[in-house]
Amino acid sequence: MHSELLITSDGSHTLFVPDIDECYHSTHGAIQESRHIFIEAGLKQCLKDEIYVLEVGFGTGLNAFLALLEAEQSGKMIHYLALEKYPVDIEKAILLNYPAKIDSDKQDIFNLFHSSIWNEPVEITPYFTLHKIETDFTQFVHNQQYDVIFFDAFSPEKQSEMWSLEQFEKLYKSCNSGAILTTYCAKGIVRRALESAGFDVERLPGPPGKREILRASQTL
Repeated sequence: MHSELLITSDGSHTLFVPDIDECYHSTHGAIQESRHIFIEAGLKQCLKDEIYVLEVGFGTGLNAFLALLEAEQSGKMIHYLALEKYPVDIEKAILLNYPAKIDSDKQDIFNLFHSSIWNEPVEITPYFTLHKIETDFTQFVHNQQYDVIFFDAFSPEKQSEMWSLEQFEKLYKSCNSGAILTTYCAKGIVRRALESAGFDVERLPGPPGKREILRASQTL
């Protein structure tokens, strides 16, 4: 999938995909958006010492990179499964300025996120294992349970099949009790689909440039 490098308002990169006229992140700030939605509202709310994370849409690797930094800071062990149908080219991925903006000492680790083998678990650090799977999320069979889900697919207008009730029902059945799903998309159709799948859903204030986000919880 062809993409172009852009600078967002907080100085961090995102990728723009002309074919679907959509960016991987908010143009108001990629890093601050990912931190707000997936780390603060999602990962940090899980109190377990060993956390199984699913990311729908690995993309630029920013969410995974922030999750790794959180694992090292908290001392928690994270098993990170990422599903991606269209992997970003390695040559383009290593141009992304996330390590420079967050922690320049972690440049090699960020590069490893993109250069590491697909479809097999890879220990990135003692606190973080990455398992990237190149697959169509709608066809993927979940064979493990998750504690945290980062739902970061392209918008429902661009990938409606990703946001369907059927897919959220599959995720709900794959959640551990108390699992948390966060997403940038707060549209009513998404909230209703999550609720119909069984999740308890709450609207939360969004990052700069976005009024609201959604957090869904599995409460059985």
